Amino acid sequence: MGRGSAAAPFSPRLALGAAALLLLAAAAPLPSPAAAVNVTAVLSAFPNFADFARLLASTPVAGELAGRSSLTLLAVPNANLPRSPSAFAAGAGADIADVLRYHVLLEYLSPSDLARLPASGKLVTTLFQTTGRAASDLGAVNLTAGANSTVVVRSPAPSPGSNATVLGAVTAVPYNLSVLAVGGLIVPSGFDLAASESRPPPPVNITRVLTDARGFNVAASMLQASGVVSEFEADEHGAGITVFVPTDDAFAGLPATDRLQSLPAERKAVVLRFHVLHSYYPLGSLESIVNPVQPTLATEYTEAGRFTLNITRVNGSIAIDTGIVQASITRTVFDQNPVSVFAVSKVLLPKEMFSRGDSDSTAMAPPSAAMAPGDAGNEWTPPTRLSSPPDRHGQDSESSAALTTAKTNSWWCIGFMYLQLHLLLSLV
Repeated sequence: MGRGSAAAPFSPRLALGAAALLLLAAAAPLPSPAAAVNVTAVLSAFPNFADFARLLASTPVAGELAGRSSLTLLAVPNANLPRSPSAFAAGAGADIADVLRYHVLLEYLSPSDLARLPASGKLVTTLFQTTGRAASDLGAVNLTAGANSTVVVRSPAPSPGSNATVLGAVTAVPYNLSVLAVGGLIVPSGFDLAASESRPPPPVNITRVLTDARGFNVAASMLQASGVVSEFEADEHGAGITVFVPTDDAFAGLPATDRLQSLPAERKAVVLRFHVLHSYYPLGSLESIVNPVQPTLATEYTEAGRFTLNITRVNGSIAIDTGIVQASITRTVFDQNPVSVFAVSKVLLPKEMFSRGDSDSTAMAPPSAAMAPGDAGNEWTPPTRLSSPPDRHGQDSESSAALTTAKTNSWWCIGFMYLQLHLLLSLV
């Protein structure tokens, strides 16, 4: 038997040390990758976004998101989507999948992040940029702050193009996915949006818009009962329309002597027409309106100078004065050219039909607020200002507490094993 190097003597101390190190390595907490989020499953809890969720599922985009985290999804409510989104995108020379990719921001943005936007705006890369089909940085969006805490999403291209207003926060999976509602589809710069807009779009169903938005049951019921909603939809073409809709709370605060509910049907129709301008005004245009005295659809049924609204800025908000009532815009309900719908804090009573004493009297019980047709108890209501998603409040603290507990348990385990190692080594 040949001579060789002598084998190292067996050392129980070394064996125990090696075993202990293996135990420590196994017990140490491993860094966990960010959990992938099923976007369509998240949206399934919100019926108002069912059409947008189906669009995602019908394209490769849903699968592309499965392996990503730290995202912000700009979701479009059912009422704000074109009747045929694919045809809308095709008319602009775009593929609907690329349009949807443009609604996926590769950064987690919470409402508090939006509230801290710089004056110059914030450029955020979208999933569309990763396709290589976007020139320069045109696969990104620019988020800019507007008046009344609004945020507008637009292309960074110098020429005006597609844009949408952030309506509010929908939900979040901290810090993997933030879902924000926007007022319409945003088409990337470089596509011919005018081509898709050259065909007259189908009329916007205003009653459905109000039903989906919630909080407008009285107005939706009055519109359907009066029959004037068909007039509004017929007037959407051309210059478009701007609709001011009182909330249910506004109807609840009507004076006891306003007589609105006791008016004959044709007079109620006049009041409803008084809430509509025969031009499309997005929020920014109303804020900088040149001629504050605006005729309404009710003006067209009488004579010039009657049934007008005075629209001005008061203390940073848009005020609408009828001569006996001053209301303010509380939120954007719908904004997609050629139709904009805004919630207002009071019912607009024309001075031609009501006296100032009517608006100063004590409040009566609200008129019958039967559920508007089709109101199925939708889950999401656009907030008056951007705030954290209501259904996710507290989850950040819960997640943080769970993480702290897990770390504490891991360190206790490591400490216990270290003590065992020390005792074993002392016995050898």
